[in-house]
Amino acid sequence: MTVIGLDDTDSRERGMCTTYAAATLAESIRNAGGTVERLLLVRLNPAVEHKTRGNAALAVHTDLDADTALGLAEDVLDMAETDDPRTNPGAIVADCDPEDVPPQVATFARETIRSIQDPMAATTLADVVGFARCQRGNGRGLVGALAAVGAWAALSDWTYEHIAYRERDRWGTERAVDSESVRAAAEEYYPEVWDTVDRASGYPVCVPRTPCPILYGIRGDDSTACRAVADAIDSEPIARRATFVTNQGTDVHLQDASLDAVTADSAYRVTGTVVEASETRAGGHVFLTLEGDGATLDCAAFEPTKGFRNRVRSLKAGDRITACGEVTDGTLKLEKFAVRDLVRTEAVTPDCPDCGRSMKSAGRNQGYRCRDCGTSADGKTAQSIERGLERGWYEVPPVARRHIAKPLVRGGFDAPTHLSR
Repeated sequence: MTVIGLDDTDSRERGMCTTYAAATLAESIRNAGGTVERLLLVRLNPAVEHKTRGNAALAVHTDLDADTALGLAEDVLDMAETDDPRTNPGAIVADCDPEDVPPQVATFARETIRSIQDPMAATTLADVVGFARCQRGNGRGLVGALAAVGAWAALSDWTYEHIAYRERDRWGTERAVDSESVRAAAEEYYPEVWDTVDRASGYPVCVPRTPCPILYGIRGDDSTACRAVADAIDSEPIARRATFVTNQGTDVHLQDASLDAVTADSAYRVTGTVVEASETRAGGHVFLTLEGDGATLDCAAFEPTKGFRNRVRSLKAGDRITACGEVTDGTLKLEKFAVRDLVRTEAVTPDCPDCGRSMKSAGRNQGYRCRDCGTSADGKTAQSIERGLERGWYEVPPVARRHIAKPLVRGGFDAPTHLSR
């Protein structure tokens, strides 16, 4: 077997897509007489500064010999949008089965999903283990390419995405996709297929808004169901289709950590106590602070998370939660949180047991008394309060979810789940 890794062929402004490059490479392999066992779409660290929206690297697993595969990979790199100076594609070719890559390559894949890696480290490691490589520009794409090569050995939780691509002359134009057919298909195949439509807004999140070649991408836990949803969508003509095995929707980017161990440019799962009520700032962004382990950490639910912000606003000082998200500039960008313990009472001025009216302060440190009835109380009393939250997990809506973040509908969480569809 041969494993070909690709990354960084696309541009934020000019379009293109590395999944399209991988699908094109797969077609070239078949035309050269090889077979393709699988296409792998690997989402990497979402905190990387240079990424395009999803920070995806790709791998093609094939029986084509490594020398021929390298030549085809070189050809595919010519498709990259290198007129954008931020696009620096790279390819790695490994002459081994995907599950048999050297262990240090699998480790590199895991680390690239969770932290920032130096391109020189990728180049050095590829050379040490004897993998062939090619690049354009500064070769920053070699980082993702090597991670994609090692991902099959590194990871165990996989989902699927079936992608339909546009005809070339339509790239950069408005997409013609019938939203009603998308909604009907999404409803029929949920929950095997997820994050197809944001039900609250009605927006078809499977349809990108960038000038890339993708018409739509259907994600889920069942590849057959993903294809069935795609088949049910009415749209403009489709030039090409491909199904990818992917780590999307897995939360593999999250690291369990204490609050005092959090560092920038990685994503975490941390537990702490809410310090005070949340604050809504300019732009509609909602912030709160967690404390624990001798440290504090600001957390934010940004405006695009829509109704999720109301869940964050419902938290009170003293609530204990587990928060998940990427940390940048000292702030954790909330992707989901779990309520562990809720404050159920609040201290209030006592009522007079005789007349029922609120007592008044009897003076500093002297408790409370009712001047009319002569009754007294030593201090405030605990009163039950209604909470708009329950124990368990809450998540951002599909329209705001990162590709790599795990939707609650997939299950496997350690507390009840409150789904956002």
